[in-house]
Order: sequence, then structure tokens, then C-alpha cells
Amino acid sequence: MADGLTWEGSPKNLRRPLLVAGFEGWNDAADAASSAAGWLTQHGQAFRFASIDPEEHFDFQSRRPQVELVDGVTRAVSWPQNLFFTVGFADRDLVVLRGIEPSYRWRSFCSAVTSVAHETGCEMVITLGALLADVPHTRAARITGTATDDDLVARLGLTQSRYEGPTGIVGVLNDYCRAEGVPSVSLWAPVPHYLAAPPNPPATLALLERCAGLTGVQFDLERLEHTAQAWREKVDEVAAADDDVRNYVSTLEERFDHDAASDQISDKSWGTNLPSGDELAREVERFLREQRDDT
Repeated sequence: MADGLTWEGSPKNLRRPLLVAGFEGWNDAADAASSAAGWLTQHGQAFRFASIDPEEHFDFQSRRPQVELVDGVTRAVSWPQNLFFTVGFADRDLVVLRGIEPSYRWRSFCSAVTSVAHETGCEMVITLGALLADVPHTRAARITGTATDDDLVARLGLTQSRYEGPTGIVGVLNDYCRAEGVPSVSLWAPVPHYLAAPPNPPATLALLERCAGLTGVQFDLERLEHTAQAWREKVDEVAAADDDVRNYVSTLEERFDHDAASDQISDKSWGTNLPSGDELAREVERFLREQRDDT
């Protein structure tokens, strides 16, 4: 196909599927979003059924293939991949795209993604993103989000981003979904800018918690919660040994707590108060049910 989409299987009888996408690259501070998408395929019953040919969308001089050893002897080339999986959970099925931000032909790339959403019967596209922000690592990440439908924005308590400037594949994909009439929600986790190196388990955890609320799927996040806590404790230990870092974090904490107390999180910290997980799931189901009734 012109967009590079290759079907490797035909998913059947998916239960109220939603498409969840996370990309490596510009939208993926500290690898938080791509790690969340990876977690989904590793903790549900995953079946790979489609891919997008990297030849169509990548500049291999900027995103080079990797040479790997197979069984310690044979050399093999591993290419950048955008892979689609069906992932079964107890409550519903998800279609998960684990991908890499393409180099070019973004509209064709988005066409491939929405084609998969249509063919698998997905009722909504949920994209995951992460960005560097002036937030302290000692506070829980406040997930912000946008949606393509004004009614859905109001129901879920999401904020319409006022950002203007360069965007990544997540922003383009959500705009493409809007133009194609595909309901779409984008969830973003703020990552402390002074901890930009991956991984960032607390940001990944926050995205998965909100994704669980949005989809109505119960994820077993206990192990990731322990990993996030251990990560925070290690960072606390390092920060305590440096007066400048400790004072800077304290300043961020004061600003964060003040904003939280007044319920007016600044655009700079990319925060917002979303409804609870149960409320999110109910509102999504109501929205999708009304969408089906109108067609």
C-alpha cells in the first residue's frame, strides 16, 4: 500500500476496542510514553497483526537501523518499526501501536493509523505523550489532555492546549483524526526537565493510570508503582547531597503546591485536574454510545 501499511493478520471479535498509541521521539520525554505503550503489550495478551513499512517514512541517516548479533554469531539488521498489536485484558481489548515518530510523509502515516482503527472497529484513538516541564520529581505527575470533540473535552474535564509552535506526530495524528471524524484523546505527562534522561517510571505510571481510567481497563500496576517509588527515593538521595539541587526542587515544590491549592495549574507546568478513573470510563462509554446511536 502507498502508506506502507502491511497486514499480517486479521483480528476478529474484538471487544469494544480502542486504539492506544505511543511513539519514541520528540513526543517522548524520558521515554515515558513509549514505555507506557510497551507496558501494555507486555502485560496483556498481545498479538502482532500489522506494521508500517519503515522504507516509506524514515530517513535512515537520522534514524539508523541497528546491527545485531543473533545467537552471538549471525549479524542481522534491525529496522525502525511501527507495530500494531491487539492486547486482551479482562475488561476489553485494546489495539496498541508501539511506534517511532516518522521522518516524513506524516499524513500518509496518519492515514495508515486511522485505517487500522477503522478496520479493527476502534471507537476512539488515544495517544500518549510526555514533555519536559518545570515540575518537581517529588510530586505526582499531573496529566493534561486534549480531545478532538468539544463535548468530550467538557465531559472528561480536559484542557484544550493553547500551545502554538512546532508539533510532533502526536499532534498531527490527533488533528488528522479530527479531520477524519475519528474521536481522539491525547494524554500528556510532564517530566522534570532536570531529569530528562530515561527512564522515568513515575511519568509512565501516571500515563497508564489515566489510560486505565479512560478505557475502563483495570491494569495491575503494583510492580510499576514499586519501581516508581524506588526511583523517587534514589533521586531524593542524590538531590539531598547537592544544596543547589535541593533548593531548586524546593522552589518547584512551592510553586507546584501553590498552583494545586488554588486549582490553577499554570500552562508552564502542564497540569490539570481530571475526573476520577471511574468517572472517566463512564463518560467515555456514554460518549461512544451516543456516537453509535447517531450513526
